[in-house]
Amino acid sequence: MSNLEEPSTSPMTIPTRAVQQYGQSIWYDFISRELLLSGELRRLVDKDGVRGVTSNPAIFEKAIASGHDYDPAIHTLVDHGARDPKAIFESLATLDVQLACDVLRGVYDESGAADGFVSLEVSPHLADDTEGTIEEARRLWKAVGRPNLMIKVPATRAGLPAIETLIGEGVHVNATLLFAVNYYEAVHEAYISGLEKFVAAGGAPERVSSVASFFVSRIDARIEKQIAKELSEDGDPDRKARFEGLISRVAIANAIEAYGRFQDTLQAERWQALAAQGARPQRVLWASTGTKSPDLPPTLYVDKLIGRDTVNTVPAATFEAFKQEGTVRDALSGTEGQHLRTEANEILSTVTELGLSLEAVTDELLDQGCQLFCDAFDQLLEAVAKKRDFLTESQ
Repeated sequence: MSNLEEPSTSPMTIPTRAVQQYGQSIWYDFISRELLLSGELRRLVDKDGVRGVTSNPAIFEKAIASGHDYDPAIHTLVDHGARDPKAIFESLATLDVQLACDVLRGVYDESGAADGFVSLEVSPHLADDTEGTIEEARRLWKAVGRPNLMIKVPATRAGLPAIETLIGEGVHVNATLLFAVNYYEAVHEAYISGLEKFVAAGGAPERVSSVASFFVSRIDARIEKQIAKELSEDGDPDRKARFEGLISRVAIANAIEAYGRFQDTLQAERWQALAAQGARPQRVLWASTGTKSPDLPPTLYVDKLIGRDTVNTVPAATFEAFKQEGTVRDALSGTEGQHLRTEANEILSTVTELGLSLEAVTDELLDQGCQLFCDAFDQLLEAVAKKRDFLTESQ
């Protein structure tokens, strides 16, 4: 049962809905044809409070390769002469995203276009190609043709100017694969600069929404490999105790530091000028919030990161766990939020003092994340090609 500050018998006692009272939205980190046609996504939205959907190449690869839900659509596309696996995939993904956008359109309208988004990613192979990213984002934006579409763009060095350009054109952007606080700040700068261009061109800033997807659990999984190595080699009991004190705490500290920088930015005159014209904050979206270790509470990275102007995109297993046993409170604001930021600074200082390089970890995770998504995208196209060939041969 949820641990709410004030017990209630209303639907808001469901943790996945209750977070909304503290300014957070829960998005569902999965999409498939079955989820859409079975009515399950509609139930998640209406009953469980889901406010958005995210996808990535790995999610689509799993959905297409693991069953036969897409076979009729692929068969029809092949019958009409489609051969290129990427073109076939984009046709499938476009329809899925359109259907999901339609399910979430009520949330989008009810929230005044602040929520109810579905994310679709540009090809991860474009992560180092600014112009290629912009071109593909524009094409996908037009193909889906829904106002609550969000284009997912990796926040690489090449991705940053693409994010600024797309925001400047009024395209909703999900800036993804953020691990480092300095990269997060660069993404927020790109968002603000893009909004300023949009306003200068006569656009209404309240029409543009964006999130910055800051990855969490992978930080702990990677840095704890370094900690394990240090514990096996260091004989100093005091240092060992300090290393042990970092276990399962660095990722949340890193996330809280990013959120603190976000709050600081909202107080600056530059942002205040945009806000006065109706601009929306670029919400911080917590990604990779499923725990990697069975020794950890499955809701750890959801419970600890609830706060205003945030989104948590939750994989299915974590969503169910949080719905059943999540702890709902405003963890990031007020006195507790200030305490957590102080504690986060202490944790991150300890990381540095002990000779661990968080920067090296975040740089490696960004490179690895891009490669993993590229691999998943290639596997996705391979799965589509196999389906195409099988259905062609079976005619």
